[in-house]
Amino acid sequence: MITLPPSDQDLHAYVDGHLNEADREQLQLYLAAHPAIAAKVQAWQQDAQHLRAALSGALHVVPNPQLDPTAIRHNLRRQRRRHFATAALLLIAVSVGGVGGWQARTLNFASHMLPMADAVQAYRMFAVKDGMASDWTASTSNDPQRWLDQHFARADRIPDLADAGFKPVGGRMISTEQGAAAMLVYEDGSGRKASFYIRPPGPQHYLLARGARRDGELQADYWSSDEYNYALVTQADDEAAKRVRSALGRSI
Repeated sequence: MITLPPSDQDLHAYVDGHLNEADREQLQLYLAAHPAIAAKVQAWQQDAQHLRAALSGALHVVPNPQLDPTAIRHNLRRQRRRHFATAALLLIAVSVGGVGGWQARTLNFASHMLPMADAVQAYRMFAVKDGMASDWTASTSNDPQRWLDQHFARADRIPDLADAGFKPVGGRMISTEQGAAAMLVYEDGSGRKASFYIRPPGPQHYLLARGARRDGELQADYWSSDEYNYALVTQADDEAAKRVRSALGRSI
């Protein structure tokens, strides 16, 4: 049973459709009487819809030669080890699902194939927009860590990118299939953007080894703690972004 005023966890449960009928009706009455909270919840609902729609085609954003059936057959002939055969079968499954209009109702499988795909899509949809509606802005508070700690109490410290000339300018809460996520946007004096993304690992507690991958014009550097998954998303080939990734290596 929820208590009023509702916590962010209650609000995200409402957005994700996880409340029972009585709690949902109670929260709807509360939202009707609190337009500001209702507007925030509506923004989260739109975020969730946008991310689901974007991620339904996430595997088509960048062609992956490993998903080509010819390449898979060649690899199977070359390497008959059991673990590679299992991986190849998974790749075939993703290929077939993509042709048939595969949709990501959950991100668990996509996260295994494309780590932190939701972080990359969030950057594309929100970080590059100067007028992005924010739940935290540098103009209202100079402490993004405190804002993030309100939602992710046991999370790692946010990256310090000051040596690369980037500072936090805005933060946004996002509803994902794994639970509440947050994106902190950094900007330098020339208007270049980078984003720090955090979310829980999902019901299967899928944690990530530290790594990086390129997705079109973007690069995602990702890692995990015991509680959360993280990603830093930057422009792949930009010199300033390279300094950001170097600063990240010193920061975490």
